[in-house]
Amino acid sequence: MASVLGVVALMAVAGVAGSIVAPVGAVAQTANSIIVEGNRRVDAETVRSYFGTPPLTPAKIDEGLKALYATGLFSDVRVSNRGGRLVVSVEENEVVNRVAFEGNKKIKDEQLAGEVQSKARAPFSRTTVQADTQRIIELYHRAGRYDVRVEPKTIDRGQGRVDLVFEITEGEKLGVAEIKFVGNKAYSDWKLKDELTTTETNWLSWLKNTDVYDVDRINSDQELLRRFYLKNGYADFRIVSVTADLDRKKEGFVITYVLDEGQQYRVGTVDVVSNIKDVDPARIRSALRVAKGQVYNAELVEKSVENATIEVSKSGYAFAQVRPRGDRNPEARTISLVFAVEEGPRVYIERIEIRGNTRTRDWVIRREFDLAEGDAYNRVLVDRAERRLRNLGFFKDVKVTNEPGSAPDRVILVVQVEDQPTGEFSISGGYSTTDGFIGEVAVSEKNFLGRGQFVRLAGSLGENVQGVDFSFTEPYFLDYRVAAGFDLSWRETQATSYSPYNTTTGGGTLRVGLPLTDELTLGLRYTLSQKEISIDEDTIADYGQPSWALLEVNNQAYITSAIGYTLSYNMLDNNIDPTNGYLLEFKQDLAGVGGDVNYIRSTFDARWYMPVFGDVVLMLRGQAGNVTSWGGEDLRILDNFFKGPDLVRGFESNGIGPRDLASGLDGSDPDALGGTLYWGTTAELQFPLSFLPKDVGMRGALFADAGSLWDYQGGTTFENIAGWENNLVDCSAIEGSKTKGYANVCVADSDSIRSSVGVSLIWKSPFGPLRFDYAWVLSKEDYDQEQAFRFSGGTRF
Repeated sequence: MASVLGVVALMAVAGVAGSIVAPVGAVAQTANSIIVEGNRRVDAETVRSYFGTPPLTPAKIDEGLKALYATGLFSDVRVSNRGGRLVVSVEENEVVNRVAFEGNKKIKDEQLAGEVQSKARAPFSRTTVQADTQRIIELYHRAGRYDVRVEPKTIDRGQGRVDLVFEITEGEKLGVAEIKFVGNKAYSDWKLKDELTTTETNWLSWLKNTDVYDVDRINSDQELLRRFYLKNGYADFRIVSVTADLDRKKEGFVITYVLDEGQQYRVGTVDVVSNIKDVDPARIRSALRVAKGQVYNAELVEKSVENATIEVSKSGYAFAQVRPRGDRNPEARTISLVFAVEEGPRVYIERIEIRGNTRTRDWVIRREFDLAEGDAYNRVLVDRAERRLRNLGFFKDVKVTNEPGSAPDRVILVVQVEDQPTGEFSISGGYSTTDGFIGEVAVSEKNFLGRGQFVRLAGSLGENVQGVDFSFTEPYFLDYRVAAGFDLSWRETQATSYSPYNTTTGGGTLRVGLPLTDELTLGLRYTLSQKEISIDEDTIADYGQPSWALLEVNNQAYITSAIGYTLSYNMLDNNIDPTNGYLLEFKQDLAGVGGDVNYIRSTFDARWYMPVFGDVVLMLRGQAGNVTSWGGEDLRILDNFFKGPDLVRGFESNGIGPRDLASGLDGSDPDALGGTLYWGTTAELQFPLSFLPKDVGMRGALFADAGSLWDYQGGTTFENIAGWENNLVDCSAIEGSKTKGYANVCVADSDSIRSSVGVSLIWKSPFGPLRFDYAWVLSKEDYDQEQAFRFSGGTRF
């Protein structure tokens, strides 16, 4: 309305100007005042200021008129000549007294108020109100309510003030009833739905909003599908069409993707051509991530360009560009790649402007760039920084654009971001057959004070365990891309049928993470902790006389001071739910840098995932470990490894490995003593339960485990235990035991293979990841403790 009135007013001014051009020009040379009429709230001097100082030429009058309309304070402005003076007649807009919402239940007033542009004490504008109405409708559409009706009304409060009320009829929620794919042959509907962020409405929809039909989300899903197919060799893939039809019978939208997959390509020849004299193609070739015979992967091509560009810039060619070219051979189903190195335009970064960050510090954003002001402009490195910023999780949106600089060879990088909440309050709950029910309350912040630091404080309480943890991480220690931090913890566990002693552990860890490459990470740590162990009378009454080996450490407290490292090589396609790739992890800890214990502990864990057919995934795992004492010290019993279902399912916690048979003479289960060597292998076939909706998140699995734990090492002195001389046990009378020289400890220790097979139900539920295992033991020792069913899981809400 205001814009229409503005056009009319301008036309009127043009008409007036046409009839008084000469008089106005003449008057403008002598006018010394401007008369303002019709103003009630706006000061007359403020109106005059928009016309500038005399002489008032027609151009100044026109500019002043336009400026007054641009303020939004006036619905009409007219100028005229009266007695040699300029008369400005204004009609002020009404002022919004308050903005209210009625009828809204699903979207709160605070959220709606944050979206509309009409504000209390601001001028009332019909154009703005219309835009606000449309914005409210759009918000409800995003919430799946397409029958929403919004009617703006005004209530006159006198003195030029009005209340603006948006009357809302929300209507019923319409979600995504079904997602269909047409033309897909290489991948099932199940697999493709897994790549989308939009989900189908089901009985769990009340816990999420991803089943709401959202045009922006659908567009994002299309890009996710393209990237998925391009990552898996389908270079000709295209989405023919995407339709969304409202099905009233199904009470939701039916989204149909029509796909043209094309054929899968592999990498043919890979070559590097350098048009820069001093750049050796062989050196660039070593930085590439693609090789002949691989399935063509657009992400690896992109990564190869990035690595090659960095390698060229190290040679001093800051303006060099690496451009990939792919030559397709449809008959052979190959794509031959040529990476061309050539000089790019000499453009420098004049400055980097950060816009939109209301909380995150500028330097937190700038440090994600491998470029600085004054450096050569490189689009590959700019894209890399943009990906890093998105991956931080600090921002709703990140966009990096270029603007011309002060010279043709200068460019301004504009980083537009929008901060989002990064704090989290969580209540976690879970159950395991070992620890029973356990709950945790945690507060965390991953962008502490806008400085990009991670802080977490958590407290846990359960049937058999309680504790407190605090963590702090600085991701850029000393301005290097090195994550450094510390952890403090206190934990107390009660005796259970799996462990006949109580423990109290308190300590801390200093740690540093060094990313050697994108896949290879080195973690360094130092840990100082104190552990107290006790066996109370109730435990003895419940579980019988504990092992003499355990009584040896009863009511003792000892300090462990250890340095260690972890070397991890990660090639998984997804860290949370992998379906392809492998993860290798090697850990070593050296205890004895002070403290009361001396040992070297080494462990290795390798996992490999590969798709077998369709959505069936094979997971192979191998693990091994060794702990040995040094410096002439004996290992303490609790420095050994204790294994159970984490090594071979079908056994209790601490259910396999060396045991003290003497501790079971009273009818109780023999105590686990732990071992210094272990190995284990797992083969698991994971498959979707296609008869259930995809969004339920359930998968089944068949597994086979095998492994062993052996070579008990323990103390040999019992002088601190009262009455030990009167409780000597003749181990030779106990079948299956061998004393190994330990008085009163009749050790059963065998490196025989323990094995099992079983079935699992894996549920990626709204209550957190849950897993149910049922195992049948195939081979074991007589003293091992079995447990066929195992359940574990937890959630954060």
